[in-house]
Amino acid sequence: MTDEESVMRRAGYVTQRVSFDSDGSSIAGVFYRPVQSDVEAPCVVMAHGFSGTMDWILPDFAETFAKGGLAVLVFDYRCLGSSDGTPRQLIDSRRQLADLRRAVAFARTSSGIDARRIALWGTSLGGSHVITVAAEDHRIAAVVANVPAIDMFRGMRGRFTPPGFRPSAAEIIVSTARLLGAAAVDTARGALGLSPHYIAVYGSLGHAVFSDPALAERFRDVEEHSPTWRNRVTPRFLFTAPRYRAGTIGRITCPILVTLARDDAQLSSAFVKEKIAEARSYEIHEYPVGHFDVYHGAVLAQVAEDQLAFLLRCLRDPVSHSPRHRNKRSTS
Repeated sequence: MTDEESVMRRAGYVTQRVSFDSDGSSIAGVFYRPVQSDVEAPCVVMAHGFSGTMDWILPDFAETFAKGGLAVLVFDYRCLGSSDGTPRQLIDSRRQLADLRRAVAFARTSSGIDARRIALWGTSLGGSHVITVAAEDHRIAAVVANVPAIDMFRGMRGRFTPPGFRPSAAEIIVSTARLLGAAAVDTARGALGLSPHYIAVYGSLGHAVFSDPALAERFRDVEEHSPTWRNRVTPRFLFTAPRYRAGTIGRITCPILVTLARDDAQLSSAFVKEKIAEARSYEIHEYPVGHFDVYHGAVLAQVAEDQLAFLLRCLRDPVSHSPRHRNKRSTS
């Protein structure tokens, strides 16, 4: 037993590398499992955000949940990280939703897991995915949507404008045209079976998805500590990004927790609040930080603990959690 394995066992959980099939692609994952449990454990299936891989962000949340006694399944979408699939770095919501459904099915049929107590956790783009899946799968026991990007077009209007990054109208027009041009080229190459035309995840305005100079250190940290993450994606995603369909959240029968960043420059927290009001049973926790701040330091620790408390309430006994309307906003 390694020192790391010994530490995990003392914390009450062990990890296991797993894989499962999704439309012919082998999906790589890691299962966090409670040790010395005499009963089947509830499980949280975690869906990452845009370009994310399971060695970035997810382990910090997963470890908090596992220490709290929950099983956790993290995985890489196909074409990303350690999972199979080509072209590499393809961001395709339809395929990612299929991978998430297969992850849920895999968790439900895994030994030691209580199939009645499966929760979904998704962040950013993954927050949209878990809402979509929970709306169609009424066996899901709880949903956590962390800074969810439920609509990549309407959901960006009214977002926070950081004081250190305020491009002019002309710069925005030019950069948008460049990105759409790159998406058109990439889409055409995909249709012809050619290799993708990539853009950076983080880089200069008009040539990357994120360009705020304040995020440079965040992405340097990702490149240094997340070996499977790559700073490039297929821009064809811009033509197929999620759009919120009215009534989707209203079809979810389980409790939902939404955690928001008040100063979110990537999505409009006000838009999310408006749409989440369709839910039968929901809570909103809002923190006075930016989108990427919820993944780091003391803020991450607080968000994860708040989410754990919600999950424990919902997963302790799914029968006792009949839908009820709750709207709780808190600032930590």
